[in-house]
Amino acid sequence: MKNLRRKTLAAASAVTLGVGLALTGGPAPAAAVGPDTTFLVLAPQGATTDAAAARVAAADGTVVASYHQIGVLVVRSANPDFASAVKGAGVESVAATTGLGTALDEGETVEVPAADAAAASGNPTTEPLYGQQWDMPMIGVPQAHAITTGSPDVVVGVLDSGISSSHPDLAGQIARDKSASCVGGVTDTTEAAWNPTTSDHGTHVAGTIAAAINGVGVTGVAPGVRVAAVKVVNDDGYIFPEAAVCGFVWAAEHGMQLTNNSYYVDPWELNCRNDARQRPVWQAVQRAIRYSQSRGVLNVASAGNSNYDLAHKITDEGSPNNGTPETRENLTNACLDLPAEAPGVVTVSAVGPTGDKSYYSSYGQGVVDVTAPGGDTRFRTQGARSTSTDAILSTTFNTATRTNGWGYKQGTSMSGPHATGVAALALSAHPGMTPGQLASFLERTAVARPCPAGVYNPVPLIPTGPHAYDATCSGGARNGFYGAGTVNAYNAVK
Repeated sequence: MKNLRRKTLAAASAVTLGVGLALTGGPAPAAAVGPDTTFLVLAPQGATTDAAAARVAAADGTVVASYHQIGVLVVRSANPDFASAVKGAGVESVAATTGLGTALDEGETVEVPAADAAAASGNPTTEPLYGQQWDMPMIGVPQAHAITTGSPDVVVGVLDSGISSSHPDLAGQIARDKSASCVGGVTDTTEAAWNPTTSDHGTHVAGTIAAAINGVGVTGVAPGVRVAAVKVVNDDGYIFPEAAVCGFVWAAEHGMQLTNNSYYVDPWELNCRNDARQRPVWQAVQRAIRYSQSRGVLNVASAGNSNYDLAHKITDEGSPNNGTPETRENLTNACLDLPAEAPGVVTVSAVGPTGDKSYYSSYGQGVVDVTAPGGDTRFRTQGARSTSTDAILSTTFNTATRTNGWGYKQGTSMSGPHATGVAALALSAHPGMTPGQLASFLERTAVARPCPAGVYNPVPLIPTGPHAYDATCSGGARNGFYGAGTVNAYNAVK
């Protein structure tokens, strides 16, 4: 399996982790010391974390965060035998997470000139850069905005690399009282902590969801709603399990109705529930997702940028990323991507300007729920090369110069927030839906798109070979490429 875990999925091509001797009557032997390591320690489902915390202390570990709601502890320890020493009554499972991960791969942002300010009209089509947002009319945004631009009561958690709080298209859109960093699995609510430091990916995602109609720059799908920055990507570009757990629980505890997740959780490309090394990560993340759903949160996730059939997993050759990769063959569907394949999560594939599956987008019948614009710089019409303008234009932040701007990226990281924005509009127009009802509504209001005939070959001329991006679609009205269809903002609010 290739490149399944381009971390925040953004740019498929972005056009933007000595023992002393004991003597009788002498000092106690020195404990062995290894590298300082982070662990997830899970109490039995439904049990308190008290017994687990006691075992952590006895095994020379320190609890740095307790998610008692789901029975998960984030622990640091330099005891090289911690994982075995902590096991016992009160501990169901344990997994190390330090040093595991695939760095964020978001490619280069292609920036556009700063947009001159214009009078805010309330009409998205009058935003200075709207003419370059082909994605918005594709999903009926102008017609939807004539009915509603979204309610400020709807808050979307952007689990990502942070959001620039000074960006002119986002400064008034951020729920600052609900924003936090979850890096390391520990919350930090200071504004600097949840702002971007090494990646503008979260800023780009946030703009697609909720950039303001203010006479500056671009418009978001749901500019009337608010976004909360929930930073889960560390400065090295890793998304560790403890950060994801923290993010889902934080969203649940702070009144968010939606989260956008344009990333995958490390360390395994496919997390196999029947593998003792991976099961604890699956358990912890799944508990956090289920808890968020129980608190009224619908979680939306991107499908991935590897043109991989998630419904027919065969091999995994790139995991784990903290050591020598193993080749795992004859995999089953017990091996899943997180969070995209967790139950109850809305999984989104990507299409380009023609409405066809983007060359990079992963897919899978029964896995993909809906599709949305993610960009496709390989072609606008079959067989023709195109430009960065066929990617998605949104808000950006240059972390080197600390300046705000606008630019293009492409990937299922970009399609996910389109679907999240449509869900936010739907919830604004039809408040009170449960996460399950909202997910079903998003699918029912999507515009069905049939499978293309035969083997899908989007780009005849690709540097890595003429068939590198071949894919086969299966299914009927609901299929592996597009799920229930392309999300539609107008259908969701009318």
